[in-house]
Amino acid sequence: MTAGFYSPLPPARTGVADYAAALLAELRRRGQVDVAPARCDAALYHLGNNALHAEIYRRALDRPGVVVLHDAVLHHFLLGQLNETEYVEEFVYNYGEWNRSLASDLWRGRASSGADERYFRYAMLRRVAERARAVVVHNPGAARAVLEHAPAARVVEIPHLFAPPPIPGIAEALRYRQRIGIPQRSFVFAVFGYLRESKRLHTVLEAFQAVRNGYPDAVLLIAGQFVSTDLERALDPLLREPGIVRLPHLSEADFWLAARAIDACINLRYPAAGETSGIAVRLMGIGKPVMVSEGEESARIPADACLRVPTGAGERESLLCHMVLLTSITGVAAAIGERAARHVDAHHRVSQAAKQYWDLLCESCT
Repeated sequence: MTAGFYSPLPPARTGVADYAAALLAELRRRGQVDVAPARCDAALYHLGNNALHAEIYRRALDRPGVVVLHDAVLHHFLLGQLNETEYVEEFVYNYGEWNRSLASDLWRGRASSGADERYFRYAMLRRVAERARAVVVHNPGAARAVLEHAPAARVVEIPHLFAPPPIPGIAEALRYRQRIGIPQRSFVFAVFGYLRESKRLHTVLEAFQAVRNGYPDAVLLIAGQFVSTDLERALDPLLREPGIVRLPHLSEADFWLAARAIDACINLRYPAAGETSGIAVRLMGIGKPVMVSEGEESARIPADACLRVPTGAGERESLLCHMVLLTSITGVAAAIGERAARHVDAHHRVSQAAKQYWDLLCESCT
């Protein structure tokens, strides 16, 4: 069998590209896998909620294969690909003629789609899910979303993979801290990745300043690129407060240096797009405690291997309590991180994921 592999790959600045590169290397241990061939016996299409996947999406509809939904919401992707008439018809195809006026309203309000919960509630998955021979998801929330749109679809949950990197040593991590201006004694929280409204940065920054009132040595590292200049401007006063360290998008090597150097990761997502965070899995894999938004996307993580933060009115207070806990009781962060690493080692190994993918591809070409 020759498998076709269709995905963004490095140097594309996306978690899907990093995921795909690790999976591709492991799949090639099992058989012939070609990147974006004109013809193949079985195709694996990686889809996300941005324009990098446009050609892959079109091919997945034209030549059905196995689809991997890295985001279980394609609404924002389709907003960027379709004109108004096409968008309204696609919305009606997904949700019925009685929602035509809602589709028109959503099209007119699309400038606020990054923060408006309605654009996440309507995932617009029906067409690709109905066409696919199988749909791969990474968590129960994504599986539910697919089946709501295409009840007859074959949905396979494969845990998000973790490919262990060469881990920098403690001395190297301490030198990195010094280089970016973080005192050795500090407890360092970190937010990584593209900085958008759903990362809950306003809440994170407010909670962090409250932590600093009782623990002045706390530091918050924010590493990544803002996707919205409006959001960056709105947060600018809070980003200038004491204890904040800002870094741009990190190279792969610098990401792992920073990951090794920090003490805990804050990885909130609301509204969620049905995604399992690759950043969260990576940080857990190297033994760091991670704070995640409560929901189906994080349901497979044991309760003692992460710190769950409810969405809604209690979000800020819950986050603050977790941050105070980690900074005030010695050993708690390390203990949660150790349990997280054991969970990732048991369920997220890249070799385990590759076997499930390969078996599924073999089935799809029979």
